[in-house]
Amino acid sequence: MTVKLATLKNFIDGKAVESTSTETRTIVSPATGEELFQAPESSQEDMDKAVEAARRAQPAWEAKSPWERAKICHEIADAIDRNIEKLAHMQTMEQGKPYKEESIPDMEETAENFRIAAEDVKRMETSIIPSEDVNKRIFTFRKAKGVYACIIPWNFPPLMLAEFAAPGIAAGNTMIFKPSEWTPGTISLLMEILEEETNLPPGVLNVVYGSGPAGQYLVEHDGVDAIGFIGSHNTAETIIRSAGFKPSIIEASGNGPTIVCADADLDRAAEAAVFGAFFCAGQVCCATARVVVVESVHDAFVEKVVEEAKKWKLGDPFDDDTTVGAMNNEPNAQKMDAHVKDAVEKGARVLVGGERQAGMPTNLYYQPTVIDQVGLDTLINKHETFGPIVPIITVQDDEEAIQVANDTYLGLQSAVFTKSSARAYKYMNQLQTGNVVINDTSDYWEAHVPFGAAAGTRTGWGRIGGRYTMLDMTDLRTVTWDFSE
Repeated sequence: MTVKLATLKNFIDGKAVESTSTETRTIVSPATGEELFQAPESSQEDMDKAVEAARRAQPAWEAKSPWERAKICHEIADAIDRNIEKLAHMQTMEQGKPYKEESIPDMEETAENFRIAAEDVKRMETSIIPSEDVNKRIFTFRKAKGVYACIIPWNFPPLMLAEFAAPGIAAGNTMIFKPSEWTPGTISLLMEILEEETNLPPGVLNVVYGSGPAGQYLVEHDGVDAIGFIGSHNTAETIIRSAGFKPSIIEASGNGPTIVCADADLDRAAEAAVFGAFFCAGQVCCATARVVVVESVHDAFVEKVVEEAKKWKLGDPFDDDTTVGAMNNEPNAQKMDAHVKDAVEKGARVLVGGERQAGMPTNLYYQPTVIDQVGLDTLINKHETFGPIVPIITVQDDEEAIQVANDTYLGLQSAVFTKSSARAYKYMNQLQTGNVVINDTSDYWEAHVPFGAAAGTRTGWGRIGGRYTMLDMTDLRTVTWDFSE
């Protein structure tokens, strides 16, 4: 007997509503292979309704005081906290990451984003500007941009929603989200919880499901004022061309690197590089995508990396001992296959792992991998791999390390390991990444810290994190007031 799978409902104007489209996509767990549910390929009519709801709600929502909007953000955070286990279980089922080590902390950080936004909005001070004219006073204030359409990826579904939604709604915007077609279920569950357990007004947060065409339609919609995007570089380029003059926040891929200098603490560097490579099965925009090691410490560093890599356990993401779960989807796993194969054909050596793990519930469990002698002409060096891999590139000195690090079109976050303040200063100024981490993993972040690309690269613009996102999601309004009679 075939059991009919439930179909997710869009969330529009404060309630769950069935899509007007009959086209659906079956969501299969990368962890277990189980068919979970159907997700609609939303119609243009669905998206029109979501935009209309957001436009209708926006003026009244922005008119509320920051304290009123902050109260709702705190309610959302509390509701997430009450449902952490349920949300984390759903995320692990549809995303594949370890439940205890990653999904639970993801939900905690999702709630924290709303708490940070709730407090930041109360302190968005602006300027009184002196005027040449004694009869005039000039002041500024921040005004919401209006209706945001946000497209978010599959690696951190609720957390990526919160990174836009928390500062966005706290500042007075209303929003429509199009989650990844690979991971709609956790977002659906979150919206169900918010409907039942908070006083979030109808139309402030809306969610429609679908693949690329749905996102494209939203980006181009005349009723959408601004765009938020986190995801792949190729998708970002399509969105940017379609968005035209609409303001946008774009975070689109990264390629490290982690740089290990001659004076680095090698134990610390090895541990951090491995963590950055294997956390979320390497499916993180600031993962250890490349490790650039000065030749004088190469052999000792590689020995420590291999030792550290063998501590990571690939397995059932619901087992407490598991530290690496399944990759999320077949296209991404195929990219990992292709990058490893290309590197080996060009002379690299696989020291640990290097292939998919047989005997698992799905074919998406990829062995934690260490690969040495990676060439500069490899796909690994040139593009984001987005898998559980520590790729090691050898250079002669700091100058070559900087040259190799900057020889990429992706400039998001890098890491440098050195005991020298002067050397650290040199790297932090010369690396073409928006963020530089000194003596910690390239995966390091905190929810309130600005995160984004360097100019001159094709990784995007704007900043995600705390009040910095709120600044990007508002306009600075300048008022000149003449008091003369």
